[in-house]
Amino acid sequence: MRTSVRSGAGLVLRRWGAADAAAVRGAFDEPQMRQQSREPVECDASAARWIEDRVREWDEGSGFAFAVVDRDGGVVGNMAVGSVNRAHRVGWVSYWTTAAARGRGVAAEACRTVSEWAFRDAELFRLEIGHRTNNTASCRVALAAGYAVEGWQRQKLEYDGVRHDVELHARLATDAAPSATHRRPRPA
Repeated sequence: MRTSVRSGAGLVLRRWGAADAAAVRGAFDEPQMRQQSREPVECDASAARWIEDRVREWDEGSGFAFAVVDRDGGVVGNMAVGSVNRAHRVGWVSYWTTAAARGRGVAAEACRTVSEWAFRDAELFRLEIGHRTNNTASCRVALAAGYAVEGWQRQKLEYDGVRHDVELHARLATDAAPSATHRRPRPA
């Protein structure tokens, strides 16, 4: 199973490592990122624990998180296949990007890349993405990466005491691959 993969647009997806702690902390310094982790990532120690959790999940085979690295070598996001169910060959795709990478097609390109990796390397058959219905950017990523809308999950998530509906998307290994040329990462 490859631990690093290059996208057609020059992004590199690679396993997270201890040397990435500063990049993780920097990403989580942004207020909207605080909901992207079970535990707050507010210092070097918590960033290191976040990375250790991703490494442990990979080693156990329960999840595969990749640092998304741009052409300049900077970490611009996270792309993960988690909640892996080997019996049914299913995984849950999640992602985040740094503020500097948003709106440039980075997440969609990385999502297409990790999806192909999951079908080939991890031998999964079905990948799922869920996003709050008010998160239109995540919806655009899922659609651009070839994920079909399958329905809504009513009031599935709760943030700060507010319940949110989730739109569910899925992509199968037998689905046609989306065109990588329709949206490539743009320079900052």
